[in-house]
Amino acid sequence: EADRMLDMGFLRDIKKILALLPNKRQNLLFSATFSKEIKKLANEFLHHPVLVEATPENTTVEKIEQTVYRVDKAQKTDLIIKLISEGNWQQVLVFTRTKHGANRLSEKLEKAKITSAAIHGNKSQGARTRALSGFKEGKVRVLVATDIAARGLDIPLLPHVINFELPNISEDYVHRIGRTGRAGASGEALSLVSLDEVGYLKDIEKLIGERLQPKTLPNFQPTETMADVKAAEEEKKQQKAQRHSRGRNAGTKVNTHAKSQNNKSSRGRGRR
Repeated sequence: EADRMLDMGFLRDIKKILALLPNKRQNLLFSATFSKEIKKLANEFLHHPVLVEATPENTTVEKIEQTVYRVDKAQKTDLIIKLISEGNWQQVLVFTRTKHGANRLSEKLEKAKITSAAIHGNKSQGARTRALSGFKEGKVRVLVATDIAARGLDIPLLPHVINFELPNISEDYVHRIGRTGRAGASGEALSLVSLDEVGYLKDIEKLIGERLQPKTLPNFQPTETMADVKAAEEEKKQQKAQRHSRGRNAGTKVNTHAKSQNNKSSRGRGRR
């Protein structure tokens, strides 16, 4: 599970282990998906690697009912709360694209009186184990997870899977919804799709060979335009640039302060 090791923050440990191994050795790297990060890892540690793919046909389970809701990004949380509350769903696995997104959604669900827990790479093994145990035992209604943190989860008779955000790797959609509808049981997979994710939806439809007709719900009809999406993306870029700028300025101040202290120390030694 090379991708999982990357997500869990084990890259530094991997490098330390490899440094202790003989130069002449055989390396095998396994991963369910090959993202840019995994390819970079392979190029760094492997010498002219041979790629062996054993990819099953990417078809979704027939007994899984797939539903797509078109909704504005800002309304996704309200919609998911409505679906879980009004449907009285007691066991729901929700997928987000990022670790921070998983935390935010879990906190908002808790505020809405829906017991929830998040699992991702920044959580300790103990925290992930407790969250999963609570979910299986019915103490936690909603488990919010990133793709890799959910790898290997086996939850019998899981009735509902929700894609809070579509994955940017189409194959992950099949992995996600495959958590429900196991052992011959029926299951329901819902995807909340905002305007900026329509491209991901088309890629998924191409992969599974099936058209997923989007629906809308009263009071949740999308109003976003491409101009809104571009404006939001530009705002994110500016915020990211500001954070980097503040980080650089903070580093400069620290260095300047350190130099000042060193100069004072040098002058003090000179006087003595």
